[in-house]
Amino acid sequence: LLHSLTLTPKMLGRLSSVASSFRSALQPQRAFSAAPRPAAAASYDIIDHEYDAVVVGAGGAGLRAAVGLVEGGFKTACITKLFPTRSHTVAAQGGINAALGNAHPDDWRWHTYDTIKGADFIADQDAVSYMCKEAPRSVIELEHYGVPFSRNEDGTIYQRAFGGGSKNYGKDGQAQRCAAASDRTGHALLHSLYGASLARDCQFFVEYFALDLIMDAEGRCVGVIAMCMEDGSIHRFHSGHTVLATGGYGRAYFSCTSAHTCTGDGNAMASRAGLPMQDLEFIQFHPTGIYNAGCLITEGSRGEGGILRNSKGERYMERYAPTAKDLASRDVVSRASTIEIREGRGCGPNKDHVHLDLSHLDPALLAERLPGISESASIFAGVDVREEPIPVLPTVHYNMGGIPTNFHGQVVTKEGNDHSKVVPGLYAAGESASVSVHGANRLGANSLLDIVVFGRAAANRIAEISKPGDAIAPLPANAGEASIANLDKLRFANGDVPTAELRLEMQKVMQRDAAVFRTAESLQEGVAKMQKVFEKFPNVKTTDRGLAWNTDLIETLELQNLLSQAQQSIVSMDGLQDSHLNICYYHQDLH
Repeated sequence: LLHSLTLTPKMLGRLSSVASSFRSALQPQRAFSAAPRPAAAASYDIIDHEYDAVVVGAGGAGLRAAVGLVEGGFKTACITKLFPTRSHTVAAQGGINAALGNAHPDDWRWHTYDTIKGADFIADQDAVSYMCKEAPRSVIELEHYGVPFSRNEDGTIYQRAFGGGSKNYGKDGQAQRCAAASDRTGHALLHSLYGASLARDCQFFVEYFALDLIMDAEGRCVGVIAMCMEDGSIHRFHSGHTVLATGGYGRAYFSCTSAHTCTGDGNAMASRAGLPMQDLEFIQFHPTGIYNAGCLITEGSRGEGGILRNSKGERYMERYAPTAKDLASRDVVSRASTIEIREGRGCGPNKDHVHLDLSHLDPALLAERLPGISESASIFAGVDVREEPIPVLPTVHYNMGGIPTNFHGQVVTKEGNDHSKVVPGLYAAGESASVSVHGANRLGANSLLDIVVFGRAAANRIAEISKPGDAIAPLPANAGEASIANLDKLRFANGDVPTAELRLEMQKVMQRDAAVFRTAESLQEGVAKMQKVFEKFPNVKTTDRGLAWNTDLIETLELQNLLSQAQQSIVSMDGLQDSHLNICYYHQDLH
C-alpha cells in the first residue's frame, strides 16, 4: 500500500490550469499607488541565518516536525507569526482519531475505510492507509510527550464517538475512536509539543512574518525570507529543508471558525514560487458554529449525546441519516441543517439557524467532558447548556486543499510527464498541505491526526535523505529582493481602498457565492466579483509607514495572501464542475 504517491494526470492537469492562471498575477511586481518617501526608507536591515532545517508555523504540524527534527540532531529553526501556544491548533476541541481499541475492539483498516468513505471516495487511499496505520503509534508518542488525555477507569486513554466513525467497515454501528483530553485536546497537544520542542533545543523566532520562499534556479527551495514584526528587520533563513506548516485560509470567508491569523500564508508563498495548489474547491463547513459568532462547538458534543433540532423540536437528522443520525459525516449534517433552514424549519425569529440540544445530558458529564463548549455557549450565545439549546449554523471550518505533497510530506509538482515531481528541499504538513487524506470531506478528529502524522513524516523523511550538517545549496545572488520590494510598496501604498474594506468585500463574495449551496450562476457571478476585488489590490491604502509592530502592513500582506487563495478557490469551484458534490456543499445544477 505504501508505494510513492502518484498524482493522476487529471488531478495535475487541474492543478496546472489553475496555477498558470494566477502565476503572473501573484508575482509581487504590480504597480502600487505609493506615497512620497525619503530614499532611506527603502533600505532595510538584512540578517542572515543558516540552519539544517527551517519550519514555518508553530501549530501542531510545525511543532511535531520541529520535535522530530531536533530529535534527529538537525539544527532547526521554527518561524512563527504568533507565540506558539496561540496557534490555531489550540482551538481544536474534540480529539484525535486512532484505532487504539480502548472502548471496543478496533482496527486501523476500519479507520481507513471510514476516512475514504467520508472523503466521498476521492482521497488518496495509500496516504489514508499510511495515516490510519500510523495513528495509534503517533497518539502513544503524544502521550509520552506529556499530552494529558482523559482516562477510562482502567487508566487507558478515553475515546469518544465522533462523526463518520464505524466498526467493522460500517457493519457494526458507531465506533468510539476519538482520543480526547476533555474538550480541549488541541490545547493540550499544542502545549505539550511546545514544551517538548523547547526541551530538545529547537530555536524559535517568535512574531516573525514569513514573506516568501527562496528558490534557486534549479527549482530547489533553499530557505525563507521573513520580517521581524518587533523592529521591521529582514531575515533570510538559509536551509537545506523548509517545512511549511502555516495552516488554512478560513479567513477568506466572512463567517468561519478560524482564527483571524488563518490567512493561507504558506499556500500563497508556494503560489508565488510558481507551484500549483490542489483541491482548493473543497472547503468544509462545520455543522455547529455558534450563530452570529462563528465559534466552534465540537462534534464531541454530539458524540456525548447532543441532538440537533429544528423549530418544531424534531431530531431532523433521523430523516437524513437514519443510522448515524447526528453523527453522520459533516457534509451530510451541514447540508441537512441548511435544508431545514431553507425549507422554513429554522429556529429564532428569522428562522435562520438550528438548535443543538445538550439539556438532557447529565450536568456532571457536561462538567467533565464538555466544560469548554459549555463556557463558549454561555459567553457567545448567552445560554446555559444545562437548560437551553445552543443556536448553531454551518460555518466554514477547514480547507481540504492546499500544497500538494506525497505521504512523506514532500511537496510535489508536475514536470513534463512526471506527475509527482518532488520539489527539492520543500515540505508541507497540516492544513496548508493536501496529501490528500481528506478528499472532499475531512472526518472530525482526523485533523489533529493529520498534523501529527505528517509533521512527523516530514521530519522522518528529512532524516532518511540527509544528515545534520550537510552542505546547503547556495542562496541565489538576488535572494529576497522581490519580497523586500513588495513589502516596501505595501508599506507606502497610498491608494484609496483601505485594507479592511477590501478584505470585507472579498469575504462577502466568498460567503455569498461559494457557500454550502452553490449554482453555476452563483459561481460565475462570484468569479467575476472576485476578479474585481483582486484588481483593486494595487490600489490598496496603508497608513502606518513605520517598521515596529506595523499591524497595518502585516494585515495587508495577509490580505495579499488571502486574495490569492480565495481567487484560486472560487475559480476552481466554477471551472471544475465535475467535482461539485463534496462534503461542504451541494451543487444544485448537477443533482
